[in-house]
Amino acid sequence: MNLRTFLTIAAVVALGYAFGLILMPAFMATTYGFGTSASEILLARYFGVELLVLGVITWLAKDFSAANARPIITGSLIGNIVGTYFALMGTLGGVMNSVGWSAVAVYLLLALGFAYFQFMAPAK
Repeated sequence: MNLRTFLTIAAVVALGYAFGLILMPAFMATTYGFGTSASEILLARYFGVELLVLGVITWLAKDFSAANARPIITGSLIGNIVGTYFALMGTLGGVMNSVGWSAVAVYLLLALGFAYFQFMAPAK
């Protein structure tokens, strides 16, 4: 897989979750086992906004060279590692229901992809 394809996939995933969290926060919250109080809905929407930002940045970077995309790759790698940790802790700790494993998988797969392009992909 090349960098352009991977960044496109990462952008689509981020944008998909972003629109879900912004437009259907109660559905997304209950899917993962969270509550739907006004503060939880607001936090879900804030998270959606940040995923929207990440998705747009990643989408716009898809045509960058690997060297120009390096800061986005590095930042995304760090963010997805931290996201994997918190998703895992939330799922194992019972904060999220069994659907939380999908969050662990998404963060982990994205972290592995960004790690590949950070450390192992051939320079072009």
